[in-house]
Amino acid sequence: MSNTNIHGIIGYTITPFTAKGEQLDLDTLGRSIDRLIDSGVHAIAPLGSTGEGAYLSDAEWDQVAEFSIRHIAKRVPTIVSVSDLTTAKAVRRARFAEAKGADAVMVLPASYWKLSEAEILGHYQAIGDSIGVPIMLYNNPATSGTDMSVELILRIFNAVENVTMVKESTGDIQRMHKLQLLGEGQVPFYNGCNPLALEAFAAGAKGWCTAAANLIPQLNLDLYHAVLDNNLDLARALFYRQLPVLDFILKGGLPTTIKAGLNMTGLQVGDPRLPVFPLGEAGRNQLQAMLNAVR
Repeated sequence: MSNTNIHGIIGYTITPFTAKGEQLDLDTLGRSIDRLIDSGVHAIAPLGSTGEGAYLSDAEWDQVAEFSIRHIAKRVPTIVSVSDLTTAKAVRRARFAEAKGADAVMVLPASYWKLSEAEILGHYQAIGDSIGVPIMLYNNPATSGTDMSVELILRIFNAVENVTMVKESTGDIQRMHKLQLLGEGQVPFYNGCNPLALEAFAAGAKGWCTAAANLIPQLNLDLYHAVLDNNLDLARALFYRQLPVLDFILKGGLPTTIKAGLNMTGLQVGDPRLPVFPLGEAGRNQLQAMLNAVR
């Protein structure tokens, strides 16, 4: 099954709201998508953690998914995050995304109860059986509460035909090395931890899934191309130049920091939806100074 050549810098979109987070602002979402595509990103991923997918009603989620896919219009591949608390709801979202034209879906094993390995495998099998597009398996214990071992990831990869990619966000570079080793170089994996970008590319990551592309896309892209050119000195310099921003985004929370940064650029995307707070004044000043320093 093809991954539609998903590689490089994969930009994660925000979900803009009107004042107080009451309503979606799809016009602004369209402008944010255009910014990402115009910057040169290689793919776009709506409704992930950055897009506050967990805080949307089903109707809102459908609106954002359909609008995003239609607006991207195959200019770059679209990877829609369909994660939900139950398998049935994740299946519904996956089918919806596929029907609207998504090139791939991303699945996190989100759950209230701690899942067994058999239950996690069953979750991916049910979703894989329900759709025909590729699935990016997403391992991020910080948000899902579930940490999948490399052995389990490979078991799922080999058992579910649709699972053709892995996004690794534990922050442990050894996971990526182990994926390469045990997967015999046959498992395309993508970095989901911003401060590990340079190490991840060195370990063989095919791409970098990052919300930072909303704020510093050129630095992200330049790093990727320096790695492709095997110009490690330039790659190292580019990485350390952007590292303060990458660290700040990770520690401050993706919707909080990315929305604050976009608002600073004049694209008014609103605040995150409660229970997440917007970035405070001190944080905004710190982020502004960082962005001024790298532009």
